[in-house]
Amino acid sequence: MALKVELKPGERIVIGESVITNDNQRTRLFIEGSAPILREKDILTVKTANSPAKRIYLAVQMMYLSKQVNKFQDDFFKLVNDIIDAAPSSIGYVTKISNHILNNSLYKALKEARNLIEYEQKLISHVQSGSASLPPDPAEDGEPS
Repeated sequence: MALKVELKPGERIVIGESVITNDNQRTRLFIEGSAPILREKDILTVKTANSPAKRIYLAVQMMYLSKQVNKFQDDFFKLVNDIIDAAPSSIGYVTKISNHILNNSLYKALKEARNLIEYEQKLISHVQSGSASLPPDPAEDGEPS
């Protein structure tokens, strides 16, 4: 079964090692095969990966796009250790991301890394608001993501 992707005018998508830019009208693509695919809105760059969770996402993104986990593994583990030291409550997310990587489910690892970014933003907003309690870690509720 083919993956259906609809692109807005001017939207870009990465398919394998190619960046495809849509023209000035909506386009529907049907993609068959196993090449990694990321929409523009899901792509982080070194410049936009400006937080610990976003840097983890970027490392997983690089694993996914290059299909070379080993090449980015050391960076990933350093980033994971840094975020766990800074926010031990994030360990549930990190564990899920790591398990997906070990199972070679890199797209699922990316999705979980996106959840880690959202959790990190909640932690930051709690700190900025002066709240004494941490937001609950939904990654520990036992529900699949």
